[in-house]
Amino acid sequence: MSAQELITEHLDLWTSATTHAANGRGKNGKVELTGIQKLRELILELAIRGKLVEQNSDDEPVSVLFDKIEQEKQVQVKAKTIRKPKELPAINAAEYPFPIPANWQYCRLNDIGVWGSGATPRRGNTSYYGGGIPWLKSGELYQDFVNTSEETITDLAIQETSVRMNNPGDVLIAMYGATIGKASILNVPGTTNQAVCACTPWPGISNKFLLLLLKAYRSRFVEMGAGGAQPNISREKIIGTVLGLPPEQEQHRIVQKVDELMALCDRLEQQTSDQLEAHETLVDTLLNTLTQSENATELADNWARLAAHFDTLFTTEQSIDKLKQTILELAVMGRLVEQSPDDDSALSLLEKISSEKKGLIKEGSLKKKRDFAPISEGEKLFTLPAGWEWARLKDVFINIVDCPHSTPKFVESGKTCLDTNSFKAGKIIPSKVRCVSDETFVARNNRLKPEPNDIVFAREGSVGESVVIPEGLECCLGQRVMLFRPSTYTNPHFLRITLSNPLALETLLSMHKGIGAKHVNVSDMRGYVIALPPEQEQDRIVRKVDELMAFCDQLKERLSRTSEIRCQLAEAVVEGALN
Repeated sequence: MSAQELITEHLDLWTSATTHAANGRGKNGKVELTGIQKLRELILELAIRGKLVEQNSDDEPVSVLFDKIEQEKQVQVKAKTIRKPKELPAINAAEYPFPIPANWQYCRLNDIGVWGSGATPRRGNTSYYGGGIPWLKSGELYQDFVNTSEETITDLAIQETSVRMNNPGDVLIAMYGATIGKASILNVPGTTNQAVCACTPWPGISNKFLLLLLKAYRSRFVEMGAGGAQPNISREKIIGTVLGLPPEQEQHRIVQKVDELMALCDRLEQQTSDQLEAHETLVDTLLNTLTQSENATELADNWARLAAHFDTLFTTEQSIDKLKQTILELAVMGRLVEQSPDDDSALSLLEKISSEKKGLIKEGSLKKKRDFAPISEGEKLFTLPAGWEWARLKDVFINIVDCPHSTPKFVESGKTCLDTNSFKAGKIIPSKVRCVSDETFVARNNRLKPEPNDIVFAREGSVGESVVIPEGLECCLGQRVMLFRPSTYTNPHFLRITLSNPLALETLLSMHKGIGAKHVNVSDMRGYVIALPPEQEQDRIVRKVDELMAFCDQLKERLSRTSEIRCQLAEAVVEGALN
């Protein structure tokens, strides 16, 4: 099967094999086109194994090419243009990286060019910097061809230091850190620091072929550099690396074919990205019909239309995340469950909470807080369902307190301390929870000791994340959080949803103060306005949210399994093509 057929026969697989990561494509930056990346790697691997283009018996033998290289080498050594190259051990069969065609020849990278690493002129000598000579660092090798550099050096630096002047057409490869194995062709005369090695190829060695070979070998170089505190490879490891070298004419045919196939990959990638973007737009549009529903009946109709196309709509992790956000929005807007005429009103609920607080103030266990202005029309974000009321958080919660403004001293074992790292998406992360001593625990609970059903809320950093303290957990507050104590008449899980839903986060983010770390303060939160449903409806909303979130998690799990299978199939196709 030709490379072209390999692409077209498995087109669906290359374009559908995706993974989800923190950084990637799409508006949410979470989709990586794994299949197409695997295809690119396969093309390079086929190229360097002699499986990409046909061999031609009319090509000049590689042995003749090496004779020419040896003659050129002797001329340059005699002219003292270069030093006599170091002789490396003969290649034994155990070093062969893979089988190669009969008219190819195994050699070391040392045999196909003159290699040299760069240097850093002394930083204290300002006369070495700011000249007209590019001075490249490894992080700048992110394109196939490089023309400019962030820093430049002077002719004096070339004269007085060990910096190597490289020629246009030389091939550069990064040797240190995360950039190991990245390679580029230098388009202009230039230099590099010591983290980059440069090769001036001998006549008959295509620099573009060398570039694609180094790209194909990148994973091998990364493996060579593993083990130290900072991964790195040396010039000696590079020049000792064994490869298969084709005749000069075939090198050019391979480069041409790789360019052609990579352009095809570019088109596939663009088409797939466009499809993903269009899919996201469609999901956004249809989910908006849910949030714009006027009542639960209209919502049910819109949901039915959406549900009919679930299999085609919610096929990416970010689309499922958007569905979750929409569910939370609907929940706090009163459009997720039907209102019941048998429910007590939210107004009577607020009166109960007020009476509860007055009793606590009277007995001295709660201090009276300052009043806020009446709720303005601008603070009312949508039309309320029947039985709901707008209310400030200070009137919904019994108490809202800030954490101590100090860093707790953590210990190996002791009492639980919850900070912003300890919880996410309404759940405590056991591996992130840290402990404090009994003494620290008491000191940090001086304002208000957290109790089960209290809500811990992130006020800085991951603003809006929150968790309901579960039964049986004794804890204190770490840094950058605040504590909300609900009334006994409210459902803490509904109130947590209200604090952390997308509508709230949008408003809370606009409250961020100062130019430092973004945060909200206790006063902001006490005055924040929410839509409050009757007590009984809060319970129905929480049950429906739990049900729908479980459904979304099932969708995600199924998607994850499907993605894993597709990626495994892509791997299998790659292995089959190479073997």
